[in-house]
Amino acid sequence: QMQVAESGGDLVQAGGSLRLSCIVSASIISFKELGWYRQAPGKQREMVATMTNDGSKIYADSVTGRFTMSADKVKNTVYLQMNSLKPEDTGVYSCNVDLVDVRGIRRNNWGQGTQVTVSP
Repeated sequence: QMQVAESGGDLVQAGGSLRLSCIVSASIISFKELGWYRQAPGKQREMVATMTNDGSKIYADSVTGRFTMSADKVKNTVYLQMNSLKPEDTGVYSCNVDLVDVRGIRRNNWGQGTQVTVSP
């Protein structure tokens, strides 16, 4: 079973920075797509950033220029660096991992999420 666990969420002031981590209990060398999503209270979950194994990245318009997604294939960890945080960035951030494991099995899993709160 592949486990996905996010961490790094916190309460920060507007304008501050935060780095989220997503530790995957499997090799991500052959990942198909990695993604960060967030859901604010009373709102639908939205895509924040995704990346494919060719290095291509897509960011939501609302975070472009402020957030940076990356992946460390040695540590099997996905990151989301968030700068210039705004109150509207508040929400539960979840990591999604779509990959082929070392046995050649396709897997798609979500973490339980980590809370990010940005105060004005």
